[in-house]
Amino acid sequence: MNILKLNAISQKAERILDGYDLSTECENPVGILVRSFNMNEYDLPSSVIAVARAGAGVNNIPHADYAKKGVCVFNTPGANANAVKELVVASLLLASRNLYSAMNWAQTLTCDVAKQVEKGKSKFSGTEILGKTICVLGLGAIGRKVAIATNALGMKVVGYDPYLTENARAEIPFATVYPDLKEAIENADFVTLHMPYVPSTKNLISQSVINEMKDGVILVNCARGELVNVDDVKTALDNGKMRAYVVDFPTEECLNSDGIIATPHLGASTEEAEDNCAIMASEELKDYLENGNIINSVNMPNLTVEKSKSHRTSVISVEGTPLPVDGVSATKNGITYTVIDHDDILPEIYGNGIIKVRKIY
Repeated sequence: MNILKLNAISQKAERILDGYDLSTECENPVGILVRSFNMNEYDLPSSVIAVARAGAGVNNIPHADYAKKGVCVFNTPGANANAVKELVVASLLLASRNLYSAMNWAQTLTCDVAKQVEKGKSKFSGTEILGKTICVLGLGAIGRKVAIATNALGMKVVGYDPYLTENARAEIPFATVYPDLKEAIENADFVTLHMPYVPSTKNLISQSVINEMKDGVILVNCARGELVNVDDVKTALDNGKMRAYVVDFPTEECLNSDGIIATPHLGASTEEAEDNCAIMASEELKDYLENGNIINSVNMPNLTVEKSKSHRTSVISVEGTPLPVDGVSATKNGITYTVIDHDDILPEIYGNGIIKVRKIY
């Protein structure tokens, strides 16, 4: 079977998918491995039954539309969490110690450098992060790692996440988690974003929210550029309300602007993160193709079923659609996924509400 790679993927994916034909060009692929390629305008081959994103965010994939076609979309939550966490910590230090401006200035020195350094270094004097308060907005896999790391560095950690589970909360007992966004940010020296970009979070950080922040706050965005209204941030930087904005998703309006430190989407750009994401995406894709199990899908219900009969058939249907045979089912966002293990030949499954039927083995 063919698997199409729409981006360069770690070679470790080939070890997981041994026996499959992985290539950047192929006919009739059953699966797709993707990182940042924008699939929103992509002409999806009708042969594709699954897409695995080597990363957490899936804004580049029209997964809701794919669900209607019976195409399962996977992501890899947590696989790049450590890499992003380390970039966030670096961003805190870059901004608090004025390292970006200081390093650029140092490159301009030409003669008697030591004397110029001693004379000019005072204008880059910064602050320490020890004892300061950091607000983590979004306490998923990355946010919790950031909370743990900054707590270990001596920072006071507060946070906000309306979807935080009790198990996840137990990982960060030292953090004060507020039920209200404005209450969480009002006393923070640093605010770091770790929320997904969805319609409700677009321009989450805008003038009204910035007004609730502490004067001189430093904002770090290694999540998604669309979470922040850059024009409002520029105003806050100009009037001193905000000290710095570090963004890993720069747009043209972020460049060459005083107070904005832009990095070129480096969050998951480590060898380890790329390997981890490729391995997880490949394992999810392989398990779905070969066993029909769904783990970490963003558009289908997760369902893992142990083999109990000689044959297996899966059915993707609109929630509430009756099936002529029994199976193990799960439902998510109006889509029901059913795994049917059987020894005998199944009656034909078709009709309104049936999206896709697949004989797995």
